[in-house]
Amino acid sequence: MAAGQSDAGAQATGGGAGAWLWHASPQGRRGPKPKLTVEQIADAAIAIADENGLAAVTMQSVADRLGATKMALYRYVPGRAELDAVMLDRALGEPGEPREGDWRSTLAQWATELYERASARPWSVELAQRSHVPGPSELAWIETGLRTMRDLTLEGGEKLDVLVLLVGHTLSIVRQETGGMAAEDELAKALAPVLKAHAQAYPLTAAAFARSDGGTRDSALRFGIERVIAGVEALVAERR
Repeated sequence: MAAGQSDAGAQATGGGAGAWLWHASPQGRRGPKPKLTVEQIADAAIAIADENGLAAVTMQSVADRLGATKMALYRYVPGRAELDAVMLDRALGEPGEPREGDWRSTLAQWATELYERASARPWSVELAQRSHVPGPSELAWIETGLRTMRDLTLEGGEKLDVLVLLVGHTLSIVRQETGGMAAEDELAKALAPVLKAHAQAYPLTAAAFARSDGGTRDSALRFGIERVIAGVEALVAERR
């Protein structure tokens, strides 16, 4: 997701593949009546990525799944970069309608829902963190996130930065899950003999793990979201 990259302002100008989404015709180019659509091609690619990972997605593998030739796909999708762009936009989908509540709960819901979408298709994180122009669905996420903060005394760029922090945090949790990084309780068990043997060299680390109640990725997700929102709340209060 563009808002989750390191420079929110730079994302709006990079990556022609994302810009292609705004002009792509679902019926393909001029010529005979199309047998496929961009959506069908994207959904076939998504199915391959769901089953075997992003590396398994090629124009040839997508063509094979659709019973078409590789060259036939280029009538609809110019290349792999454009295929990645439409895959990401369809994988994310548009955000759900915010539940009733104040901006804090609504923004937390927004971030949690984004995590759930990305977690359902972990390969989408790699695509989301590449420099690109947001597609229609992705831009809908940004619009919805900004709407939750419309009454806050923050500048537009600051509101985008809030989304940057939330997106970066949620996607990093998904990366940890798929990258095999241990949850806090698993890490504590693995480190226990090491810290016991070297407690004098790492006293603060040993004490922190000894007092931990065994965190989970879900608690880490909530903790990060809550801290970002608390920071925004403090900034808004300060400006009052």
